[in-house]
This record gives sequence, C-alpha cells and structure tokens, in this order.
Amino acid sequence: QVQLVESGGGLVQAGGSLRLSCARSGSIFSLRTMGWYRQAPGKQRELVATITGGTPNYADSVKGRFTVSRDNAKNTVYLQMNNLKPEDTAVYYCNVNGQIWGPDSPFVNFWGQGTQVTVSS
Repeated sequence: QVQLVESGGGLVQAGGSLRLSCARSGSIFSLRTMGWYRQAPGKQRELVATITGGTPNYADSVKGRFTVSRDNAKNTVYLQMNNLKPEDTAVYYCNVNGQIWGPDSPFVNFWGQGTQVTVSS
C-alpha cells in the first residue's frame, strides 16, 4: 500500500524559507507525477508545483520563489520555498499519481496527511 509522509512545515516570517519533503513507501508500477498542493482556510485545494519526469510545473503565484524536485532513489519529492509570503499560509499536501499493478491499471492519486505552513507578516 502506498503511503506518503510529509515533513518540514512550520512557522516562518515573511521573506523566510522552508523545505518540505515527502517520502513515499509502497510499490508503484508506473509513477507519472509527484508534487504539492495546498489548501488555505475557506479555500479549495490548489496546485502548487508538480514534476513529471524531470519537468516541473508551477502555479503562477509561486513561480520564481518555489522549486520542486525529486530524488527517485529515495522515493522522495521536495518543495523548496523561498521568499515566503503570508498568502502562502496553508496546509500543504503531497500528491503522487501513478499506476499500481500494471500498464492496464488506472492512474490513481495518493495524498499525504498534510503539513502546516504558516507565514507571519
């Protein structure tokens, strides 16, 4: 069974940095995308950054400030967040999309439990 464990959230002042990590356990036949989403109070969950193969994709609001990367040997995806702003405050969720048992199996989303990021002004 696939499990995702996030770490690295916390409280930081505006302009500061944090690095989130998400370690995956359990087997996946074919991994398509790994990445990060976030959900602020009263808002819908939104994409922050994903990486497919070696190609990153970013929300406009974080371009130039956040960097997503993955270490396939460690089954881990990272999110380096620089120049944080109060509007970045949210629960950040790790996401993995892939096929579980073979080439004909559907692509499935897996989610971590979330880690809180709070940016004070």
